[in-house]
Amino acid sequence: MKDTNMALSGAKAEILKALAHQTRIYMVEELAKGEKCVCEFVELIGSDFSTVSKHLSILKNAGLVQVDKRGQKVFYSLKAICLTGFLSCIETIIKSNLEEQNSMFK
Repeated sequence: MKDTNMALSGAKAEILKALAHQTRIYMVEELAKGEKCVCEFVELIGSDFSTVSKHLSILKNAGLVQVDKRGQKVFYSLKAICLTGFLSCIETIIKSNLEEQNSMFK
């Protein structure tokens, strides 16, 4: 049982590693609004096509996004909808931490 729990914890850590970059978190938040083409991310992020594709590939390999190829264009959509609640929770923690820090200086 312990080995199974450790393996599951390791798998969870791999997913969290895939999210551990501000660009990929931004991409997830944008995909929560609806599917996007790689070319849209290139424009939104202001990065080159290969860098954007690499970030999306990491998210895809972690099972967080899905791909739909249409002709020459590749569209991504959020597969793990539950991430929106997780990221919202993190935002709440950030705001709470800031409020605590601000109250120390009052």
